[in-house]
Amino acid sequence: MTRLLATIAALLLSLAALPAYAAVTITFWSHEFGNHFPHAFFTLRGTPDAGGAPVDLNYGFTPKAISPAILFGPVEGRIDIAKRSYMEGSDAQFSLVLTDAQYASILRLVDEWDEKKGDGTYRMNTRNCVHFAQEAARRAGLTKVDFPKLMKKPRSFLKAVAAANAAQVTVIDRHGKEYLPTLAPNPVIASNAPAAVN
Repeated sequence: MTRLLATIAALLLSLAALPAYAAVTITFWSHEFGNHFPHAFFTLRGTPDAGGAPVDLNYGFTPKAISPAILFGPVEGRIDIAKRSYMEGSDAQFSLVLTDAQYASILRLVDEWDEKKGDGTYRMNTRNCVHFAQEAARRAGLTKVDFPKLMKKPRSFLKAVAAANAAQVTVIDRHGKEYLPTLAPNPVIASNAPAAVN
């Protein structure tokens, strides 16, 4: 009996020595017509496996100004950070857990499309918010992301990606107003209260 208790105690101690599971999850969102332009964007939430501070980020890509000019050629674009109210009016489509390498690659993507750090050129037909989300999905490890007829239709595009990669993603398909409250409290916000939530 003493030997059994010692074995159980050793097993419990070995489990306690393991690092806590942590990872960053990417969630892809769409926003349909309304007061805003249709839009695709993604959130990054969690803690990298290698450790470090928790993250709660979101990124989209949009023209700096919505005008008829976007229909006729390239215009200035920018990385867009959605506010909480905008996310509440959007739809969370699907998510997947990233490796640290994938997370780092997606952060590089944000820099590459940023007007100050990279190329912020927006082109309606070849470099819009759906193309930005498509590249993020590719860097997240999804292989079936090419749907040429859907590149101006954020929701339809993301639903097609989710269906084509069903074994790799977790389908959410919920409105932001009902989905956001189900997420665990974010330590980034809690530790920096009363910071505004993006």
